[in-house]
Amino acid sequence: MKAPIYNLEGKLKGDIELSSEIFGKEFNNDLVYQVYKSLLSVGRKPLAYTKNRREVRGGGRKPWVQKGTGRARHGSIRSPLWKGGGVTFGPKTKDNNLKRKINKKTKQEAIQIVLSQKLREGELKIIEKTKLEKPKTSLIDNFCKNVFGQKKKIPSILFVVDSKEKELFRSAKNLPYLKVINSENINLIDLLNHKYVLFSEKALSALKK
Repeated sequence: MKAPIYNLEGKLKGDIELSSEIFGKEFNNDLVYQVYKSLLSVGRKPLAYTKNRREVRGGGRKPWVQKGTGRARHGSIRSPLWKGGGVTFGPKTKDNNLKRKINKKTKQEAIQIVLSQKLREGELKIIEKTKLEKPKTSLIDNFCKNVFGQKKKIPSILFVVDSKEKELFRSAKNLPYLKVINSENINLIDLLNHKYVLFSEKALSALKK
């Protein structure tokens, strides 16, 4: 498996050999969808909470006497039959468990599948090792314009860097079309939400580990 590698100026330097264990997976739509839904469920926060008749305020005494009024019998205005009364079998925040458990190996498999598909479709690029003396956003901006060939509007790009490449991280984090993450934080949702994936050569080495 090979992928194009560029220098900081956006010029093609050649191809780099990639691990077939990571970038040689066949696409499995069902597995990717299963992991994607699981990750979304973790971020959900159940907010609905209804009070039952025990938790509603008021209604400590009987609204009217049991007999002789001609009206139906009632023991409390907190009854679910009354407006403002308690709710029967309503949703409770603490009772809702929206998380779907997915094994770690399955998550890794889904990431490898998406990375493999990105590579096949030409949506995965690599920037060679570079050492910046200080952060410079214009360098990364010019690189993206040269590599991805979009002058009017650059598509969304996920830039994966190594945790030690602090200057590179700071150079790219202010670009609106670019999201920068460390290699150890790579996840399926970010991969699917961005058109292109850009790896630093150092981050690619860290990904194998």
